Amino acid sequence: MNDLEARLDAILRATPGLMHVMRTARDLDLPDWLIFSGAIYQPVWNHLTGRDPAYGIKDYDLAYHDASDLSYEAEDVVIKRVAAAFEAPFDALVEVRNQARVHLWFEPKYGEAYPALTCSAEAIARFTSPAFAVGVRLEADDTITVIAPFGLEDLFAMRIRHNPARRTPGLARTAANAVGRWPELTVELD
Repeated sequence: MNDLEARLDAILRATPGLMHVMRTARDLDLPDWLIFSGAIYQPVWNHLTGRDPAYGIKDYDLAYHDASDLSYEAEDVVIKRVAAAFEAPFDALVEVRNQARVHLWFEPKYGEAYPALTCSAEAIARFTSPAFAVGVRLEADDTITVIAPFGLEDLFAMRIRHNPARRTPGLARTAANAVGRWPELTVELD
């Protein structure tokens, strides 16, 4: 584990809501599951800026990858199973999605091609910014696995820039929203 991964590990472990979600997700034993997006980068920014660990967290994105049945009905069974595993308010805050299905709805919704994913970690490499492209999983031995295809430097530098492999016009709006909550952020969209 490198220094930034160790710092991330300590910050995540000091975020009670996130740890609760990760312990419950681990017990659900979904295939190839990860927690990612704001549930990960926001506690880091909160730590770095002296805010409450839960500041800004609106939901917990729980991804899993199961290509055995790509129907919405199969995903809905998992969504209901996950919701039933949590008490309020987490039952409404944990948003679970089968990453094997994303290609079915992404292009019609966002107008951008989205080839099928082979695993949950592959989705992270497509996130709009390296600062957002971090996912974690709590393992059976209580270690935290970190998936960060672009590293953790942008996350800890509080820097939002385009994914080097994918430029999206929506990042400017996302960055502006983030700066509204964390004015300490640096945005580099050129």
